[in-house]
Amino acid sequence: MSEQKFFQFGLTQHFPCNYLPEQKERLMVVMNHELLTNENYQRLLEAGFRRSGDQVYRPHCQRCDACESLRVPVKEFIASKSQKRILTLNKDIKINISSSEKPQFYPLYERYINTIHIDGGMYPANREQYDNFIRSENIAQLFIELYLQDKLVSVAVTDHLPNALSALYTFYDPNFAKRSLGKLSILSQIEVARTLGKEFLYLGYQIDACAKMNYKNKYHPHQRLQQQRWQRIDK
Repeated sequence: MSEQKFFQFGLTQHFPCNYLPEQKERLMVVMNHELLTNENYQRLLEAGFRRSGDQVYRPHCQRCDACESLRVPVKEFIASKSQKRILTLNKDIKINISSSEKPQFYPLYERYINTIHIDGGMYPANREQYDNFIRSENIAQLFIELYLQDKLVSVAVTDHLPNALSALYTFYDPNFAKRSLGKLSILSQIEVARTLGKEFLYLGYQIDACAKMNYKNKYHPHQRLQQQRWQRIDK
């Protein structure tokens, strides 16, 4: 009989929070990430974890529980009026789904980071950062590509799990920012999840007190992980 293996967890030191400057942040991290599979990563997502590259973590902060995992039950999702306008505005955009990375992804990522996020911790973009953040040795991925005519304008990097998709990161051409490509990519991920018969799209952490992280709660209904229980939010 083979030896049963379990995840081991560790805690980081406290460091300044990237989202709430007045707070200190600490993470619980999976130490033996080489044990990750699509199945057990989905269970970790259900418990509030998330990945960056091969690092899987969950906030474990003293006196702060502002980060709440958020997921959309895709079969129940109903687009709002503003979301329907985004879909109408972008009806000339075509969706392509790929299971492998393409050479044109990194130049688009680099342009996005160096234009949209010049005040963020990921600036300036570089190839090593991209590889360490986007890629995973153990988790299956989909790349949901948006094309305007033959031009790639957005990529949503999405983990492909047994009963869910998980949005890892979206980057888009800054020249088309007025098309709300970030929101369009989430709507596209919801539709792809529906088509694939998945139950949920995980969108990461919702932080109500942080303006730049306060866009995920616009997709209804959704569920938030509060006090270790998933709570439904209609509107």
